[in-house]
Amino acid sequence: MSLALGDAATDRLGDAFYPLYRLLFGEESQFAAEFATTLERARMSDTVEHYLSRALAYGVLAGGALWILGLLLGYALFATGLVSPPIVGVPISDQRLIDLIVAARIPSLVAGTGLLLGSVGFALGFGTLVALPYSRAGARRREIDMLLADSVSFMYALSVGGLDQLEIVEAMAAADDTYGEVSKEFQSIVAETEYFDTDYRTAIRNQALETPSDELGQFLTDMLSIMNSGGDMTRFLEDKKDKHMRTAKQQEELTLETLELFGEMYMTLSLFPLLLIILLVIMSMLGEASEFMLYATVYALIPLVGVAFLVLVSTVKRDEPGDGYLHAEDGGADPEEGNPLFDLGLVERYAGSFGVFDRIEHNEGTHRTGRLLRRPHHFFRDYPAYTLALTVPAALALVGAAVVGGAAPLSWGGLVDAPVWGTFVWIYLPIYVVCVPLAVFREWNVRSRTAITGSLSDTLRKLSSANDTGMTLLESIRVVADTSSGKLARELEVMHAKVAYGTSLKGALIEFNNRYHIPRLARTVKLITEAQTASSRITPVLTTAAQASENQDDIARERRSRTRMQVVIIVMTYLTLLAVMAVLKSQFLDVMGGLDTGGAGAAGGGGAGFEGVDAGLLSLLFFHAVTLQAILSGLISGYMRDAEILSGVKYVVVLMTIALCVWTVVG
Repeated sequence: MSLALGDAATDRLGDAFYPLYRLLFGEESQFAAEFATTLERARMSDTVEHYLSRALAYGVLAGGALWILGLLLGYALFATGLVSPPIVGVPISDQRLIDLIVAARIPSLVAGTGLLLGSVGFALGFGTLVALPYSRAGARRREIDMLLADSVSFMYALSVGGLDQLEIVEAMAAADDTYGEVSKEFQSIVAETEYFDTDYRTAIRNQALETPSDELGQFLTDMLSIMNSGGDMTRFLEDKKDKHMRTAKQQEELTLETLELFGEMYMTLSLFPLLLIILLVIMSMLGEASEFMLYATVYALIPLVGVAFLVLVSTVKRDEPGDGYLHAEDGGADPEEGNPLFDLGLVERYAGSFGVFDRIEHNEGTHRTGRLLRRPHHFFRDYPAYTLALTVPAALALVGAAVVGGAAPLSWGGLVDAPVWGTFVWIYLPIYVVCVPLAVFREWNVRSRTAITGSLSDTLRKLSSANDTGMTLLESIRVVADTSSGKLARELEVMHAKVAYGTSLKGALIEFNNRYHIPRLARTVKLITEAQTASSRITPVLTTAAQASENQDDIARERRSRTRMQVVIIVMTYLTLLAVMAVLKSQFLDVMGGLDTGGAGAAGGGGAGFEGVDAGLLSLLFFHAVTLQAILSGLISGYMRDAEILSGVKYVVVLMTIALCVWTVVG
């Protein structure tokens, strides 16, 4: 209800500012026409008139609010004399002009401050809403380009399986659980033909113009030319499949080269705070620097540099689109999808209608709870993030016990007196308790899923060969399961057993996929399930699936090799920083502190230059600096490696352990 009221208020706001839109843009505005295309590409339902009117409304409101704030701020600064800027920078001989300037100075400064902040407010309000469709369209374009190679392989496999052009388009539109934004583009084609009485050739032509991806637009244009000329669609899709596979490899190569450049940039940027700390320490010894600059460098500059670099990497490093789940087409519940703690499956739809379903729901919940209690490690392997439900309270309890027992320093002075122990209790202990189980179970999860994809290409080749001899797909699965080893072979055995006991082959494939929910595996299973619906002789389809999987293997292998070097660069840069800080602490600060306390009298006036040295405080700041750098370097390493923040948890634990060991010796 509140959402509906908010939408109504937004609509009224846009209607109120529609005359301003007509005044600024009019009917023939080139910007409005281009922006309408951007809204379509972003799949936003607003008309360009209403959207820009609402953006103008937000801009005017934000600008008006900041304009009033600017007037008040200008009055507080200039009218009260808090800030007194010079009247003018050039000499003036005319007294009347001087009097006029003096009289107009304060009002003009106040008005200028209000105008400046008002302009900033309007730019933020209007610009943010205008930039949103461009951002969404760009995100859709990136996902389409990433999935296009697999999508063309899917269409080629369907063509080989005997589907005609229209059936391929409809099957592609129905595969939104696997091919995401590419499928939505084909859904627009199907919707235009079904609901607007448009022939499919015109619908394809229109979508080629509206899609945010130039690659997909070119593909649709080329496909339309094949349709119009009556050419061989299967041959066309095969050529396009090979082309887009090569394009995917080239794009990955470009991404990896950019990441290599970022790795070199990080090596320089991460050393900047170190150089600044050294400079500030030297200046503090000479009495020319304040402690505030040291605090700002350690607790503000280092995190800001790390976070900024992480954001920079995220603009290049792209996550694999999709969640990896396939949906059942019969309207039933998706097997193995959802959290077993909160999702009991299909029975939840019928619980409450009959008593038997209530008993089934109760027994199912009891069964899952018992299974979780018997094998909690398997649950945490499948859902590593749920370890936080146990480790975060445990970490808080340990820190609380240390505080109550007097083991943890409660003041800044106590932390300076015991920098290693205090930092360990307040920072290292909670991070170890939270991150070690999370890293262990996540790595177990990744390895269990990698065991499936690692042998997927070879298994698909074996299935293709067995199917080529005349066996059905189910018989091929049994033969490959009997003659292979490994986790995937065991899953094929389970799949064959399920079909033998009455499960459909398509349902068994979907259950197998959803148990691991890997996007790459989902695209392969989707291809096979769609093809086997038409025929059990799908040797070309299995061969295509094997080629697509091998292409993904090549890309992943190259990515691991190249990103490994970036991780090595980041880790070596951090170890260099740690070594320099340790040497600075043990060989410089301690010596200077000794000169300040014990050698001042012997050195005469020379020791007075080192009175600003506080070895305990600087040791604490250095330790915190290397600790923060360890956390950020670990997260950046993991993100560059796997495009996931959680992948960096293991690096964080290792780098922090090295820093703790080193500072235990030198601190």
